Amino acid sequence: MFRLQIISLLLIVGSCNAYKDQSPEELAAQEVLNRTLGEEDASKFIFKYTANDSLDTYTIKVKNNKVLVSGNSPTALTRGAYDYLKNATNSMISWSGKNINIPEELPEVEKTSTSPYKNRYYLNVCAFGYSTPYWDWKRWEQEIDWMALKGMNFPLALVANEAIATRVWKKLGLTQDEIDAFYTAPSLLPWQRMGNVNDLGGELLTEEWHNGQIALQHKILKRMKELNMNPILPSFAGFVPKDISRLFPENELLPVSWGGFPDKHQGFLISPKTPLFDKIGKLFIEEWEREFGKGKYYLADSFNEMDLPKTDRPVTELLAEYGSSIYESLKSGNPDAVWVVQGWMFTYQRNIWNKETTNALFSKIPDDKLMILDYAYEYNGIAYKNGFNYDVFEGYNNKPWVYGFMLNSGGKTGHTGVHDYYATNPIELLKSPYYKSNTGFGFAPEGIENNEVTFELVSDMAWTSEAIDLDNWYVEYAKGRYGAAPTAMAEAWQLLRKTSYGTMTDHPRFGFQGNSGSWSTGTINKDPRIFEAIEKFLSCSEELKDSELYKADALEFAATALCHKAEDWFGYAYNAHQKSDFETRDKAGEWALQLLTNADRLLENHPTLNLQRWIDFARATSTDTNQQDKYEEDARRILTVWGPPKLKLGVNDYAARMWGGLIRDYYRERMAGKLESLRLNETYDHRTFEDAWVRNKGVSKIEPFKDPLESARKLVKQAIERPVPVIVNEDGIVVGEWSSKDNTMEWPINRADLPKIKEVKFIYTSGNTPVSIKNVTLIADGKPLYENSKLGFLDRENATVVYPLGLPKGVRANNGASLKVAISSNDEEIPAKGKAVLILED
Repeated sequence: MFRLQIISLLLIVGSCNAYKDQSPEELAAQEVLNRTLGEEDASKFIFKYTANDSLDTYTIKVKNNKVLVSGNSPTALTRGAYDYLKNATNSMISWSGKNINIPEELPEVEKTSTSPYKNRYYLNVCAFGYSTPYWDWKRWEQEIDWMALKGMNFPLALVANEAIATRVWKKLGLTQDEIDAFYTAPSLLPWQRMGNVNDLGGELLTEEWHNGQIALQHKILKRMKELNMNPILPSFAGFVPKDISRLFPENELLPVSWGGFPDKHQGFLISPKTPLFDKIGKLFIEEWEREFGKGKYYLADSFNEMDLPKTDRPVTELLAEYGSSIYESLKSGNPDAVWVVQGWMFTYQRNIWNKETTNALFSKIPDDKLMILDYAYEYNGIAYKNGFNYDVFEGYNNKPWVYGFMLNSGGKTGHTGVHDYYATNPIELLKSPYYKSNTGFGFAPEGIENNEVTFELVSDMAWTSEAIDLDNWYVEYAKGRYGAAPTAMAEAWQLLRKTSYGTMTDHPRFGFQGNSGSWSTGTINKDPRIFEAIEKFLSCSEELKDSELYKADALEFAATALCHKAEDWFGYAYNAHQKSDFETRDKAGEWALQLLTNADRLLENHPTLNLQRWIDFARATSTDTNQQDKYEEDARRILTVWGPPKLKLGVNDYAARMWGGLIRDYYRERMAGKLESLRLNETYDHRTFEDAWVRNKGVSKIEPFKDPLESARKLVKQAIERPVPVIVNEDGIVVGEWSSKDNTMEWPINRADLPKIKEVKFIYTSGNTPVSIKNVTLIADGKPLYENSKLGFLDRENATVVYPLGLPKGVRANNGASLKVAISSNDEEIPAKGKAVLILED
């Protein structure tokens, strides 16, 4: 026993001696590998840090069976090590797990790589609601290691914003109740910070919450500092509690609106160029740096997805004042501070933001004191086709800016994104004359732990000046992720390249996930070749069955195939009902529900696509059971209804996760309720079900498959081969059903259908009560897009009223669309019922 203790002590001493001569940068890189590989495998790497001010570069050599990685930053060192792991040893580290295959005899490699970008940006403001709101330090530590291995050095770090701001509000004299009315529950804080929404669960930000967030942020910033990352920190953007008028009545507050929220939940901007604006900004920076130390990059977004405040002055004058006020308030707290602003609005709101308004906002900011995160170039080039921002805004007048991609909205798990675009488009930037003002590259997902192949590809693009050859890249990706790339696997990825990863849908959802459960097909690409690709992928299960990452991806692909088929069968059920083929309706609906059950059961074996894991994070935030229940409710809300009970918003069903537990308890049960309502010929009260689910606790139990890979193969084959019922489709899309019992009705519209709507048709299907259509309104992003108050009369079965819309070309809705109608009737003896149908352009 004593001999074993001596040996253990010698090993510890030896380990310490191995690291004693390392610089802090080398030690930081070594510790990343210790945590991700284990010390034995990590000991095969030797790091050499050489300080210089050039672009980040690493060099890899193998000598004496050790991997020698030299570089000029800790993240260059860790990226170099990861490069060797992936490309020399067929290894990979990802959110779903890792595949490590380091051989005893290390392969010879000699390679040098330089990133063309000084800053490699990561994360999105919204990710702090859709992915990270309840993370603990263990999960954050894993994410920072992931960043380091990918070579990212410019991450958002917004934890504890409210804890610091609360100190400021109390110094100014606000009460706790007034502060609570300003804030939201944790998952909605990203939108509260951007002024989009107030007063939605702010009481959840208890002293326990604030203390926990401060302790967590200390650990996050300490680790980022060790890795020489430059975290982007929060700051004051001008949004204030409305009750601040009690203390400072002389200061004008400008109301702002977003997403169709009622006035109660809307925010207020303090007027610029007032002493109070500068005072609050300065107090925040001082409080932040007193707690966490000096920072450099500070994020402030005053107009993200917002209409500009109404003013009698020229708008450019107001914008110049806001830009100046934000910067000066930062400067008063920290003269070296750099103002960081998101560039999404310059892509999304071209009706507001042009060269004149953009230049005005930044006109009074020194060039070296601004950084624009211009992260949505796939929208420029694919979704909106509205020209690259760096061309449209002419390089932002030499203000520094970061080029990048969003990659994901809401943490949706649907497969989307054009890999060929990601693998080539950044090279266009490097050739542009506006590259001279570019200071970085990155990606800003609203949610993570999805589409892992895309994140791997785009992180590789941060370290190359040449386009990536995807033919070779997919093979190497499969080898690194699964340990091998069989022929069928290579063929599967090429098919996915042309289908799932050959088209971009900014909001990919299955039909049953969106619009409170839809009978129609969703927005995820379902090219028939996708099913061929998935079958080829699953055919490799015997060879790759020992790979945990292969198993995770196989289950995800199989569940995707089953969900695609489920939405088809829900559509068959509804169409059969419309044709009064009730037997087919019931059989089709039953099979659709079974497909969702099977998909859910497969995902019980998946390491990340799991509702229980999400809820566990939320509940672990507090030690108080009552508070745990509130956090769980918040965590469930952001995944589903988003906003307050009974409030219909364009962001409902935005997150759209294909998760085990969420499918069976939420999506399946909601569709089961809709099917039952069809059978009873009643209107389904989906919101009562949704709000009850949000208030519920826990996840129902289901037995995972004993052999999930074999089950996946059989279930996908069965779903693909099942014969389709022959049903003639409706002329148009039934968006909702109306009743003369209701004076006002509103139904969600599939965002993809919005620009194609030609007419709205109202059809009388049953009853004997005459009905008047009094008002028809088409709503997008919470605002009326079309309104017609011309009376239309329906007085018998099959009677119709048609409203031609004549919508402008290019109309779209980022946060949802709906159709609202007001009707009236006099005789309620036998209530009238009917359908609202969208007629689309061919």
